[in-house]
Amino acid sequence: MLRFSQKLDRAWAVSGTSLCVGLDPVIARMPPEIRIAPRPVLAFNRFIIDAVGDLVCAFKPQFAHHAAEAAESDLAETIAYIRKTRPGVLIILDAKRGDIGSTAEMYAREAFDRYDADAVTVNPFMGDDAVLPFLTRPDRGAVVLCRTSNPDAARVQGLNSSGEPLFAALARRAETVWNRDGNVMLVVGATAPEDLATVRAAAPSLPFLVPGVGEQGGSAEEVVRRGARADGSGLIVSVSRAILHAGDANAVRAAALRFHAELKTREAVG
Repeated sequence: MLRFSQKLDRAWAVSGTSLCVGLDPVIARMPPEIRIAPRPVLAFNRFIIDAVGDLVCAFKPQFAHHAAEAAESDLAETIAYIRKTRPGVLIILDAKRGDIGSTAEMYAREAFDRYDADAVTVNPFMGDDAVLPFLTRPDRGAVVLCRTSNPDAARVQGLNSSGEPLFAALARRAETVWNRDGNVMLVVGATAPEDLATVRAAAPSLPFLVPGVGEQGGSAEEVVRRGARADGSGLIVSVSRAILHAGDANAVRAAALRFHAELKTREAVG
C-alpha cells in the first residue's frame, strides 16, 4: 500500500508538472452533443479525462456539482474511470467537509470508501475534531482550507491570531500537529500571492493545493515563485473553468497544454 505522500510523488512524476484539472460539470455549459447525452455529467467528465488525462497530476471532482444534478453515481463512476485509465493520477474530492468528530468519521468513510478518493478537502473551522478523522489512514489525505481564493476570504481567514493572520496560525498547526503521517495538504489560493508566501513560511514542508489560476486571475509565475517548497516542489495547481469550457476536445486539450507548459517552465526556473 502506497502512503499518501508516495501517491503524491508518483502523481508529480507521471505528469511531469503540477497541473490539476477540476471536474465541475455544468450542463448548460457543456458541448451540445454532451448536453443531450443520457448521462451528461458522466459523459462530460469522461470527455475531459480523455482529453487531458496525460497532462495532469490530479483531478479534483467537485461534489456539489454532481450532487445538485443527483449525479452521485456519476461521480463514483468518474473516479472509477480515472482509476482505470490514469492509475497514477491523484484524485481529490472537493467536498469541503467539516463537522464534529463522529460525523467527520462518516464523511471520511464517504470520501475514501464510497468514492475511493485519495484525498478530500476539509473545513477546519470546528478545530481538530473536524480534521483528525480524515487522517487516520496513511494512504489517504486531508486537504485543509487555509487561505482560499474567493474574494471575501480575508475577512475571516485574515483575522489576527496572537499577532499573525488566522490562516498562518492554521498552517502552522497543520505543519506541526496534524501532519504526523505526511498526509496533510493546504488549500492556498493563487489570488493572494503575498499570503501564499506567508503560508509557505508557516508550513515549509506541506504540499499546497492552489486554486485561482485561470478565470480567477491568479498567476502561475507568482504561485511557483511564492508557493513552492525550497526544492521547487510541493504544488498542485488547480484549473477548472478555463479548461473545462474551452470548447471541443482539441480546444480543451490546447488550453490544458498551455497551463501545463507554463507551469513546467516556471517550475524548471524555480
